[in-house]
Amino acid sequence: MAMASAKLNALSSQWVAHSSFSPRRGSSPRRVSLPIRASSFQHELVQTAKSIATPGRGILAIDESNATCGKRLASIGLDNTEVNRQAYRQLLLTTPGLGEYISGAILFEETLYQSTTDGKKFVDCLRDENIVPGIKVDKGLVPLPGSNNESWCQGLDGLASRSAEYYKQGARFAKWRTVVSIPCGPSALAVKEAAWGLARYASISQENGLVPIVEPEILLDGDHSIERTLEVAEKVWSEVFFYLAENNVLFEGILLKPSMVTPGAEHKEKASPETIAKYTLTLLKRRVPPAVPGIMFLSGGQSEVEATLNLNAMNQSPNPWHVSFSYARALQNTVLKTWKGHPENVEAAQKSLLVRAKANSLAQLGRYSAEGESEEAKKGMFVKGYVY
Repeated sequence: MAMASAKLNALSSQWVAHSSFSPRRGSSPRRVSLPIRASSFQHELVQTAKSIATPGRGILAIDESNATCGKRLASIGLDNTEVNRQAYRQLLLTTPGLGEYISGAILFEETLYQSTTDGKKFVDCLRDENIVPGIKVDKGLVPLPGSNNESWCQGLDGLASRSAEYYKQGARFAKWRTVVSIPCGPSALAVKEAAWGLARYASISQENGLVPIVEPEILLDGDHSIERTLEVAEKVWSEVFFYLAENNVLFEGILLKPSMVTPGAEHKEKASPETIAKYTLTLLKRRVPPAVPGIMFLSGGQSEVEATLNLNAMNQSPNPWHVSFSYARALQNTVLKTWKGHPENVEAAQKSLLVRAKANSLAQLGRYSAEGESEEAKKGMFVKGYVY
């Protein structure tokens, strides 16, 4: 795969080098050579992406900002302190056997540099389970001037130096989340800004040894139909891949984190898992090159069971890519409520994490059944205007 990618890059460079431009009629063709330099990490990027996109495994997203993590802790009566955040993330990252179902874990910067109470680095806990450490690198959403009350994602300034430091600390992939709002349009400006930002981030990440997760989240907010979601998603992903190519991003060395194609959360009709799978796979087949190794879906406020059922429906027949999960709330909700901040509940909470991880592992293989799922796991988690 790496050799094939090198050949593709070489061919691309040759095509640019041999393009002819004739500014005047009758003048001789003038060749302009614009060589494209492949990342020195090319082989490693391909191998990292492949290791994350392995059968029956997906990504555990625990990259919530300190403010968002504080809201989760507050829901069980805990203060938002570094000690409490460290305790919760230690519970998750030291779960025995987690690597059977989880191939990658997205961390917040604080967590990347933390250790267990026994002094073992969290990145080493992950490596011992054959889980690839990842890192959230964006700096959050801010209002986009000139748009229809839409947002853009900041964080490109200093990204190269930060990425190099994250690599030294043990991170091998990165995540950048931007959003598109259907009720707000979306405007052409917002879509282009999202796509360009993702492409620049992806290029910078690969240059520094990190596999970029490309995530333009199409928010669930709104009462639009599933057909409207598909229409917007096709436009967004066509822009994203156009700018990824413009920035010479190696497709074999990226992962995607899309929203599933669903109706808006306030739409009067709820779609079945089979319908969601049909529309979502239609989108992927129309827009995503088979060179991309993995599609790691976000849950976006679906209930734990909904997210798993929808993933399972998408894996009932072979796909050109590894179709899996990168869930946060849909893996953690029951865990958090089981733990309640009490040390004596840690083992039970870890077992509940394994239950959810195994369920999604089975869904990735197309073998999941919702029989026996708890009522808590069936509760929706959509929050209007959710801030990550």
